[in-house]
Amino acid sequence: MNASPTFSVLTAAQCRALLASQHVGRMAFTFRDRVDIEPVHYVYRDGWIWGRTQHGTKVNILAHHPWVAFQVDHVEALFSWRSVVVRGRMEFPDPDGSVQEQERYAAGVEAIRSLIPEAFSEHDPTPDRDLIFMLPTEELAGRAASTGRS
Repeated sequence: MNASPTFSVLTAAQCRALLASQHVGRMAFTFRDRVDIEPVHYVYRDGWIWGRTQHGTKVNILAHHPWVAFQVDHVEALFSWRSVVVRGRMEFPDPDGSVQEQERYAAGVEAIRSLIPEAFSEHDPTPDRDLIFMLPTEELAGRAASTGRS
């Protein structure tokens, strides 16, 4: 007999643990009557989601509409998964801006290099992605499903 699934809410600590354990998430953003969602690599560190992207349509939209939803999942089976959604205002620290902006940019580069050591070097596998983004994780929510089986 199959066990019925149980759905639960993740604690803030469980949400942060899931964010730290994964490195690919999806960023949803809106413009006028359209919602878009894109996969992105990221690093969770010190209460922030750090990632990188390149100049283009998404960045142009986010410059004017910086509010996003960011989702990360860990799926093992149909009724064995955990999911976190972070909502917040996307920021792009300026490497040539104020001292605080430069420090944030450097922190982002360091975070990305913890995932891709060659990032921002001559051996960078994605050299066009020269923009750092950061998203605070103050507003997060998580859910999980399980069947109670190990």
